[in-house]
Amino acid sequence: MTEQPVVLFGDRAILVETDDVAGAHALAALLASRLARGEAPVGIDEVVVGFANVLVVLDADEPDVDVVAGWVTQVAASAGARPTRDDRQVRTHVLPVVFDGPDLAEVAATVGHPLDRVVDGVVSADLEVAFVGFAPGFPYVTGLPPELAAVPRRATPRTSVPAGSVAIAAGFASVYPRSTPGGWHLLGRTPTSLFDPDVTPHSLVAPGDRVRFTVVGDADFADVSIATVRPLLGADGPCIEVREPGLATTVQDGGRRGCAHDGVSAAGAADTVALALANLLVGNQSDAAALECTASGPTLRVVGEGYLAVVGAGPGAVEVSVDGHPAPDGAVLAVNDGQVVRIGRIGLGLRAYVAVSGGLATPVLFGSRSSDALAGLGPGPLRVGDRLARGQPARPRGHLDPATPSSGNHRVLSVMAGPHGSPGDGLAGRTWRVGVEVDRIGVRLDPGDGPRLDAGGPRASTPMVTGAIQVPPDGRPIVLLCDHATVGGYPVVACVVTADLPVLGQLRPGDEVAFREVDLATARRLAVQARRSTASRVGGWFPTAAGT
Repeated sequence: MTEQPVVLFGDRAILVETDDVAGAHALAALLASRLARGEAPVGIDEVVVGFANVLVVLDADEPDVDVVAGWVTQVAASAGARPTRDDRQVRTHVLPVVFDGPDLAEVAATVGHPLDRVVDGVVSADLEVAFVGFAPGFPYVTGLPPELAAVPRRATPRTSVPAGSVAIAAGFASVYPRSTPGGWHLLGRTPTSLFDPDVTPHSLVAPGDRVRFTVVGDADFADVSIATVRPLLGADGPCIEVREPGLATTVQDGGRRGCAHDGVSAAGAADTVALALANLLVGNQSDAAALECTASGPTLRVVGEGYLAVVGAGPGAVEVSVDGHPAPDGAVLAVNDGQVVRIGRIGLGLRAYVAVSGGLATPVLFGSRSSDALAGLGPGPLRVGDRLARGQPARPRGHLDPATPSSGNHRVLSVMAGPHGSPGDGLAGRTWRVGVEVDRIGVRLDPGDGPRLDAGGPRASTPMVTGAIQVPPDGRPIVLLCDHATVGGYPVVACVVTADLPVLGQLRPGDEVAFREVDLATARRLAVQARRSTASRVGGWFPTAAGT
């Protein structure tokens, strides 16, 4: 393996470019083996493979990025010959497809072939899984005929692609295992399910497997079965019963770690500071499971006595009432059996968090209780009648120091240069407006009267991190949030630093956003300051005052 470039990807990841996908797998295997043997610096969470690159993801507790980067550089330089694959372990998956996709005619016109020749090109190709990413079970399959491999991604991604869609783009074919956003061209659909969260291995296909598509008629098609996990209903003992679910209320905790190689992102709270403060107030660990409310919260009936706290982007951010009487946010509320708590409109920021003493004891999947909108993991949005069990409570705290009030709807986010560009290339030095497309997967930015960005052509599919700012061909940047795809092919010009991710999670449509570029030392200093500030804001013991 030739010497490969090693670059920072934000303040919590390191990206290594390789010669090809085989080199990426070889390097990832070498890094992972040394990590498993204890021959790596502390602070590494995971190693993730892209098409011709490898991402080393760091943990949040002040990793020495320079030390890890130096180690990664040394390992990449010393990587030897690639291991030969044991062909006896290669599997072939035959996937039936109805070729009636909405983009089939457009692809045929692009390559100058009739429809049946496009279909023949797909079904006759010798296809191989290069890697799995983007979403759980999503395979990047190589081997398309040259004319189909040359078809680029769509200029503007769809906000929703149906589960089972068979698609091509940028040299790959794939199947969307579930309904997600996507920028590929849809040629057809298959009933075969590619991901099962309850069975190991969770993904049907693996790197090196063969794939063959076959033509079937609509009469042979059955809808893709998508497994969903719901909260425990009718829980015995203390719980929270949902009377009204609110606009988009989900269970979130500190998120998942080390699952990106399965196409599963971290998920977790969009505003980790608000989550931590709410949890600390009621005596929980800072990353315990709580309710994340968006725009407008739920109405809840308390079963069993306990304590509750609601925290948003700042003091007075959210309307709270208990049995119809107004109650403060950012404070410990003692609640009795049968009382009804209503979380109303969120007036500051987009999200607020409801923590209960003992935390929410909903099912754990991939090491977390969080709901992931893209992967379809976790309980999903609350429904009327859901009963969310509570864990063993601890003693609640007494006081929350108020945050510095934010100024209007204008935010300034600190960013580091991305692996494919620089904030100075049209992103920084101007004001952007948050568009209407805002969810837990990402935030679309509108340029207003300013020019759209041109970040060049598509890039080799690369593992992504929360806060990455992608630029699709339409020039409207997308800032990735906690349920983002684990792999993406649009260039990344910048990455929001760890300390400002909670601010990113509070952006709402119409907000104005500006970006300022910082270096790694500044980003790490901001992260340490933010962590210390969060821990120091909660003090005392309920119901006494702070300092006792």
